[in-house]
Amino acid sequence: MAIEKIIDNNSEDNNKKNSEDNNKKIIKDDTEDFSSDLRPKILNEYVGQINIVTSLKTAIQASEARNEAMDHVLFHGPPGLGKTTLAHVIAKEKNSNLVVTSGPSLEKPADIVGLLSNLSEGDVLFIDEIHRISKGVEEYFYSAMEDFKVDFITGSGTFAKTLTFPLKRFTLVGATTRVGMLSSPLRDRFGLTYHLDFYSEDELTEIVNRSSGILGVSIEQDSSKEIAIRSRGTPRIANRLLRRVRDYHQVNHNEKKLDKIIASDAMELEGVDMKGLDRLDRQYLVTLSNNYNGGPAGIEALAATLNEESQTLVDVVEPYLLKIGFIIRTPSGRKVTLDGLRYLGENSNKLSGEGSQGSMF
Repeated sequence: MAIEKIIDNNSEDNNKKNSEDNNKKIIKDDTEDFSSDLRPKILNEYVGQINIVTSLKTAIQASEARNEAMDHVLFHGPPGLGKTTLAHVIAKEKNSNLVVTSGPSLEKPADIVGLLSNLSEGDVLFIDEIHRISKGVEEYFYSAMEDFKVDFITGSGTFAKTLTFPLKRFTLVGATTRVGMLSSPLRDRFGLTYHLDFYSEDELTEIVNRSSGILGVSIEQDSSKEIAIRSRGTPRIANRLLRRVRDYHQVNHNEKKLDKIIASDAMELEGVDMKGLDRLDRQYLVTLSNNYNGGPAGIEALAATLNEESQTLVDVVEPYLLKIGFIIRTPSGRKVTLDGLRYLGENSNKLSGEGSQGSMF
C-alpha cells in the first residue's frame, strides 16, 4: 500500500470521516505520546535554518489568508537535518492531515491514483526519498501538482481510454538527499525549494539543551557544547549522542553531575571523536589514504573495499567530510586533502587500534 500513515491535525468531524476510510491509518496528535519525541512541533520551536523557517512562515500565513493550498515544497540536503520534521511542522501549522509515504513504495500508476484520489482538501502529502520514484510513475504527478487532476490510461492501442480524476487541492512536500537525481519537470513544479545545510555548534547546543529538558536530563552547559561539537552539524546525531550520554551517565556516574568529562567518555565509548567522526568515517579516510594513495578513487571501488553500500558513503559519510575539508571530489574520483592527511597523522594511534591496515602514509 502506498500510504504509510496519516497524522490528523484536524477537528473531530474530520477525524471521524478519515477513520471510516479503510485505506488509511490515522494517528491523532492528541493521542500520541510526545514525552520522548524530540522533534519541534511548530515553527517557533524550530532551531536553526532561519531563512527557511522565515520563508515557510510567510508562505503558510499567505496561503491561510487566501484560504488555498500552500505551494508544493521540496527539501533537500544530507540526512538528519530536519526535512521530515519540517513536513510535520507544515501540516501542524496548517492544521491539516499529513499523509506520509516514500518514493520506493510508489511502484505502479495505480498506487499514485489511489494515493492522490484519497487526499482531502488541504491535505499535506509528504514523500520521502522522492528521487526514487520511477519515471513512469513520476509523470502522473505533473498534472496533479499543476492542475489538481490525474489522467489514468486503461487499455492499449485502439482500445486505450483516458480516465480523468479530479483531485482536492493539496500540498506536496518532497524530501531528498539526492536532488540532482530529480528530473527537471518534477523539480520545476515545486514552488518552494529549500536546501538544508549543517547546523552551527551554537544551534546544536540549543537543540541539545531543549532535548535534555524533554528527556528530563540535567546536563551542564559545557556538556551540551561537547555533544554539539561532536554532532557533525546534524540534529539527529546530536539527539542520538545525548541519549547515549544519558545512558552512560545513568549506569556509571549517576551520583555525579553530567559534566563535560562524562559526556566525552561516553562519546569516546561510542567511537565518536572530537571532530565528530565515527569509525566508518575514519575507515573511509584510511582506506582512501592507504589503499588508493590518497586518491583519486571511485566511489564503487571505495564501497567494495569497505564492504559498504556506495549509497551509504555518498549520503552519510561524504557530506560531512566534504564540509570540513577532509576530502574533495574530482572528475577522476575522491581525494584526501592535506587537512585530512593531517587528521590521520594526529590520530594514528586510535586508527591502528581500530584495525586499519598498513602505514598511515
